Amino acid sequence: MELITITKVAPATPKVGDGASLIFWSDRHACTVIAVSPSGKKITVQQDKATRVDGNGMSDMQNYSFECNPNGAIYQFSLRKNGEWCMVGDSSRGGGVVCSVTGRYEYYDFSF
Repeated sequence: MELITITKVAPATPKVGDGASLIFWSDRHACTVIAVSPSGKKITVQQDKATRVDGNGMSDMQNYSFECNPNGAIYQFSLRKNGEWCMVGDSSRGGGVVCSVTGRYEYYDFSF
């Protein structure tokens, strides 16, 4: 399994077209930044189409290819004081969906 480190320090302002990942507890879903507010403190992302390209079955060793999905779900996130991109409307105290703007990652946790 590839170890993915998510930084809580805000990187440079994301740009339209950058890869990002939605983080739902242990699952990850790849997406693309489709809008950035003028202040750089809000982003809109759209979920990509992720196609599994390995033959590992129900394994932690997962590899995917990605392509933009014009019909993918759209989410909005705001940059919080703690450096996390939290879904608009969610608390920054944890338990909600966060977005990592460090690249596209897809992972399905089969243990649940």
